[in-house]
Amino acid sequence: MGLETEKADTRIFMDDDNFPRSGGPALSEAEKCAEDGPDRDPRGLNAHLQLGFEDVIAEPELTHSFDKVWICSHALFELSKYLIYKLLTLVLAIPLALVAGIVFAVLSCLHIWIVVPFVKTCLMVLPSVQTIWKSLTDVFVVPFFHSIGRCFAMVNIRLDQE
Repeated sequence: MGLETEKADTRIFMDDDNFPRSGGPALSEAEKCAEDGPDRDPRGLNAHLQLGFEDVIAEPELTHSFDKVWICSHALFELSKYLIYKLLTLVLAIPLALVAGIVFAVLSCLHIWIVVPFVKTCLMVLPSVQTIWKSLTDVFVVPFFHSIGRCFAMVNIRLDQE
């Protein structure tokens, strides 16, 4: 229960040969088998999110960092991307799936029970409204514009260039 007096010696040993060049993290056998499972994005909705280290960080030919720095940064990028995604999905996936399910259920219910019947009712009533509107237009609007047209029919415009 006293103060620790031992020094902890931590080192990271990485061989270039054992470093995964596939762009993804080094996965265990169970995780590799899980990846061979069914396609979770069969329609390619999130194809634009297949982002690798080389897509984000790239060093031009004349400016290269040390090889070990490049390997460590690549490993940390892939590992952090993998772990943070797993952590966020662990925390957010179930509540957001519940919210999305509720939202889509409410929208479906509104569409089925309110929007479609309203539109069908409007389409059913529209022929009557169209007949009444045409009658009102023929009685009031058409004679008015015919008389305005006859008043201005006698107007002649002549341009003289002097």
